[in-house]
Amino acid sequence: MGANYLKEATSDGLALSSRDERRFLKHVHDNVHGNIYLDPVLLSFRLSLKFIDTEQFQRLRDLKQLGVSYMVYPGAVHSRFEHSLGVYWLASEAINRLKTHQGLELDIDNFDKQTVKIAGLLHDLGHGPFSHMFEREFIPRVLHGLKWSHEEMSLKMIDYIVDEHNIDIESDFLKKVKEMIIASEKDEFKSSKEKKFLYDIVANGRNGIDVDKFDYIVRDSRACGLGCNFEYQRVLETMRVIDDEICYRAKEYLTIHKLFAARADLHRTVYMHAKVKAVELMLVDAMTKANDALQISSYINEPAQYWKLDDTIVKTIETSTSQDLKESRDLILRIRRRDLYQYCNEYSVPKENLEHFKSVTPQDIVCSQNSADATLNEEDIAVSNVRIDLTRGNNNPLNRISFFEDYDSTRKISICDGAISHLLPTSYEDMIVRVYTKKPHLVEAVAKAFENFQVKTYGVKTQVHETPTKTMKKRLRYHH
Repeated sequence: MGANYLKEATSDGLALSSRDERRFLKHVHDNVHGNIYLDPVLLSFRLSLKFIDTEQFQRLRDLKQLGVSYMVYPGAVHSRFEHSLGVYWLASEAINRLKTHQGLELDIDNFDKQTVKIAGLLHDLGHGPFSHMFEREFIPRVLHGLKWSHEEMSLKMIDYIVDEHNIDIESDFLKKVKEMIIASEKDEFKSSKEKKFLYDIVANGRNGIDVDKFDYIVRDSRACGLGCNFEYQRVLETMRVIDDEICYRAKEYLTIHKLFAARADLHRTVYMHAKVKAVELMLVDAMTKANDALQISSYINEPAQYWKLDDTIVKTIETSTSQDLKESRDLILRIRRRDLYQYCNEYSVPKENLEHFKSVTPQDIVCSQNSADATLNEEDIAVSNVRIDLTRGNNNPLNRISFFEDYDSTRKISICDGAISHLLPTSYEDMIVRVYTKKPHLVEAVAKAFENFQVKTYGVKTQVHETPTKTMKKRLRYHH
């Protein structure tokens, strides 16, 4: 395919060069990146628009990027649609910069450029309702631990769109796009490939630095009204390929650290916010109770059905009059009226216990209540085990990154911990255990049992927050 594709791209490029290209460009104004330019409309392959202008891609408009975070951060209503356009644009920027500075050396051609851009555009096609909540909470709950990923579903959706809309795309091109999308999950794809550095751009399984993170860190921060001190532009401007790997100028070590720190901060402040998790727990319960009636989980088996599944599933449940959905409707009504599962308390797992940590369950809390006043049942309690790290568990992600000293360098180097600054963290992972009660009148009983669990497990009470009382919960209920 490469030769034919390159020939077509070159001939179209010559046709455009004799006129002002701007009149042929399709552009979308994005609130993060400004004008995003799509393939010139004269180009016969125009692959980006062929995918974008389908009902399956347009579905991404109805998938909130941050799930239920908008219940705490009202501005967080942006969708997977604009994020996908943003990743497309940044993937284009990245490959264009590499071509400008090392194009001849690396033999970057139009085939390479287009595969990277299309991979960026299509990487999130497989997300389900409320994004990661569907994948990490709902599917494992109803399908009993099934390992299912939105990346794998994205590949199925791509094949379905190509077949359904008769998109003329050669198999080699499609294969490479799909390998780039799944690269962070299946690093072995790169083991026998030429131009392995291309797989570092969209979903980097090698060290986690990719344009997907560049876009969502900046976009999510802006939507939530938070500051962001990570400058992805500096990373794009200073990257260089050495030994088939994208490397970064040593002077940008702290900039790259900010990438991982900003991501972790978003997890702590937004994605895993205590109230966000309370809503998420309720919504998962609502969807789980509705699953038998609506067969929600069965949609993942067939792309022809899956594309019809989005965030509007909540409205489907809410407006139904079916008696089979009454429990689910009641839970959604509680969310609407801000009658949420009540936060009881939380603790951070001691550093020395992280390696062998086992997820806490409602059963653990019930078994820790005082026998004299045992009133709790497992169904009264919800537990959220929240892991926040810098992408590599308790390992420093920067140890996996190759740097170079200056632009004339041909040798990549590693930078040891402490070589740049002694103010950077020496631990890279947190595990926070939060406990909620589904019945407000049980707050004190659940909180006390939770305290008992901590003492039984660690020998001391590890929580630092005051245990809520009934009076406190009444007073705090209206402070979101």
